[in-house]
Amino acid sequence: MRVIIIGAGVVGYTIAKKLSLEGQDVVLIEKDEKRVREIQESLDARIVQGSGSSPRVLVDAGIERAEMVIAVTDSDEVNMIASLIAGTQTRVPKMIARIRNPEYTSYTKIFEREYLGLDLNINPEKVAAERVLRIIEFPGAVDVVDFVDGRLKLVGCRISERWEHPDKTLRELNAIGPEEKIRVVAVYRGSETIIPRGDTVLMPGDLVFSVAYADEAHGLLDILGASGKNGHKLFIVGGGDVGYYIAAAMESTGYQVKIVERDERRCAFLAENLDRTIVIAGDGTDQDLLMEENVSDASTFIAVTNDEEANILTSLLAKRLGSRRCITLIDKPEYLSMVSTIGIDVAVSPRLCSVSGILQYVRRGKILSVTALMEERVEAIETVAMETSDIVGRPIREIRFPRGAIIGAVVRDDEIIMPGGDTVIAPGDKVVIFALRKTIAKVEKMLMVKPEFF
Repeated sequence: MRVIIIGAGVVGYTIAKKLSLEGQDVVLIEKDEKRVREIQESLDARIVQGSGSSPRVLVDAGIERAEMVIAVTDSDEVNMIASLIAGTQTRVPKMIARIRNPEYTSYTKIFEREYLGLDLNINPEKVAAERVLRIIEFPGAVDVVDFVDGRLKLVGCRISERWEHPDKTLRELNAIGPEEKIRVVAVYRGSETIIPRGDTVLMPGDLVFSVAYADEAHGLLDILGASGKNGHKLFIVGGGDVGYYIAAAMESTGYQVKIVERDERRCAFLAENLDRTIVIAGDGTDQDLLMEENVSDASTFIAVTNDEEANILTSLLAKRLGSRRCITLIDKPEYLSMVSTIGIDVAVSPRLCSVSGILQYVRRGKILSVTALMEERVEAIETVAMETSDIVGRPIREIRFPRGAIIGAVVRDDEIIMPGGDTVIAPGDKVVIFALRKTIAKVEKMLMVKPEFF
């Protein structure tokens, strides 16, 4: 697949590197000469220097042969112009663009096929805020992902040192908990990522991802010894788009919300547009301010400024001052990998949230959603089982599924099935699969309709 990516910022570079490593034909367009020099040695892709809104540059990049165009520059206008030009090609590619300005995003008609023709509009700040909101709902969770319109939950949690069953295998653990409703699908232990089997033993400190029916998800946290105390006080540092989205959503549900923002003009905007949130003008890294505003009373502290180092610092301050749980906005891979070792409870990456949305259109098969987990080590793929694909018509135990991949759930009409070895997947079933990065190509091949079907 030829993919043209416009913009070599954090999102553009990440998706370009991921797709090039998977063997896709990637062309990356970047205007800034310095940025081009920075990425040339680390990226196995063709790089074209120039503006993504230039027809000449797009033609030079081979847009007439592209199967997908991803416009993720910092300019909404450049991204929209690139979309329009892509739509003039004889072979109209899949079109993904990052458009964040509320004036554009609220006018959804421009995204329709006869205008910009977008298959997906990416708003990194909004998807990151939505992920934070899901995590707030589950004290003790480090990540929460919805499948099947929210009826199925993927919950990530860290097993505490006080866990009561440190020596039991998953098979033995299932005899204690509601076996038919909970399924462990991935374990992160130090630098090792495990797709578990029945004889896998969970250990204190493991980061465990499990699927459960929505109404059983809180019980799952109890079983794994990871449930936290609930509370209704939020303390947010950073009044940008992410902080605003979170405050607006949570004040409407009865939470007491405080938000700290250093820019006075932004504070005025927040005060005017939020009804019950207390807006404080100040520096979130100021320990005296945090103490004065009683950060210790916060059930959840959220650091979402545009400065990752400041987010980390203020989160550590808040934890030291008594906040129960800290959620921190972090994008740099080198920072994400050290989160748990320095005492931050939850890290949310707008970059990874955006990449997940894009992967839905890259993966082969009838894909409904893709979510990158564990710093992109694991993908959760929600797909529709196609007739003549390798996963239908026989018991799961007879499917030659690659080691490092597991079927987490099967949805048939309105029924959600936690599958066992005897479960048979039928054509049209929705299937949720969890796979290590190295097994993705094999999983994709199994999801495809065979040529003899046509």
